Amino acid sequence: MENILKIDKIEKYYGNKSSLTKALNNISFDVAKGEFVAIMGASGSGKTTLLNCISTIDKVTSGHIYVAGEDITMLKGNKLNQFRREELGFIFQDFNLLDTLTAYENIALALSIQNVNVHKLDQRIQKVATDLNIKDVLRKYPYQMSGGQKQRVASARAIITNPKLILADEPTGALDSKSAKMLLERFTYLNKELAATILMVTHDAFTASYASRVIFIKDGKLFNEIHKGDSSRKMFFDQIIGVVTLLGGDLNDAL
Repeated sequence: MENILKIDKIEKYYGNKSSLTKALNNISFDVAKGEFVAIMGASGSGKTTLLNCISTIDKVTSGHIYVAGEDITMLKGNKLNQFRREELGFIFQDFNLLDTLTAYENIALALSIQNVNVHKLDQRIQKVATDLNIKDVLRKYPYQMSGGQKQRVASARAIITNPKLILADEPTGALDSKSAKMLLERFTYLNKELAATILMVTHDAFTASYASRVIFIKDGKLFNEIHKGDSSRKMFFDQIIGVVTLLGGDLNDAL
């Protein structure tokens, strides 16, 4: 199976010689095309740093990150901007919608930058709005929408360009339980029906249980990973909780 993402022995240091913090410690893993992977870890474990490095918001100190075979740690200037614009989709906890634009205009912005013609632009927006069940809010402004609606609009904006990889940073963190469940069901639809590749950082076991694989990080290192396989979401949730309880100790304690 084709790998969309390859993390190869990356390390990330912050600070200087007198006060050096190792945020990521020799991390390596792959994400296959069409996978839905969650990354979990306690606050300060390095999971957000990892996502920032993959999204090119931050740079690794050593190691390499490949997206669709391209070493993104080597990209600079216009090539880096093009990569962010065309190959990645971002979904943030705080939505990052522009308040002066309608939902339709917020979604269209990503396509406008790529100079997609108006007719195709409208077709694609209508399609993604149907997929995410937001057709009824397309003409509304962010202040007129619920948190769940805003997050689904933000998700539509992220996937409208058909990116190779969708990165989600605590996407349910600002949502109530009903809105979170609805959004996660849409993520599952995007992953299963549209073959979207999703990498999601979360601290929440319920959110992670919608993924097909969960990678756990502790103190900047890979701690464990589990696969959903044929398990039900409830069974997978119980597995996740089991590993989360170990994050305070050593995985070998339970073997």
